[in-house]
Amino acid sequence: MRRESPGVLRPAEQTSGERLQGTLRYPGGEAPYYVATSDEIAVFETCHARGLPLMLKGPTGCGKTRFVEHMAWRLRRPLVTVACHDDLSASDLTGRYMIRGGDTLWLDGPLTLAARAGAICYLDEIIEARTDTIVVIHPLTDDRRLLPLERPAKSSRPLQASSWSSPTIRDTNMRSRI
Repeated sequence: MRRESPGVLRPAEQTSGERLQGTLRYPGGEAPYYVATSDEIAVFETCHARGLPLMLKGPTGCGKTRFVEHMAWRLRRPLVTVACHDDLSASDLTGRYMIRGGDTLWLDGPLTLAARAGAICYLDEIIEARTDTIVVIHPLTDDRRLLPLERPAKSSRPLQASSWSSPTIRDTNMRSRI
């Protein structure tokens, strides 16, 4: 794996049947292997249809990641997977400015990328992330459907994401907070 931007890793090569764009993985032709144990597929599809966030809970190795990959394929949605850890920061999820050459560029983090693309965002092992990092997803998963981006912006007006759940991405002008 190679580092695409701080805190975001992506495979160096795409796997068969998938198309990669940044950290977005588009489902391929063949379904990822998954055997349902109950009505989890119907529950996931219902939550997806209603634009509801979903939390999967279970021990390591029980198939949560495989299930999310299968559902992304089944629903024909791109997938963004983030491996959470105790060093993960909010800007690792939302994005940050980077200097390339002589230019300063904003690079979307995986959560922002998923919201803009209407992708399923799987925050793997989110329990490992710090509380100040987890707070950034609260307004995205509640009734506000907002992803606040704390960055100096030319405009602080919200950006509408093209997502199945229709979240809004809001750029917060940091200068107004000083």
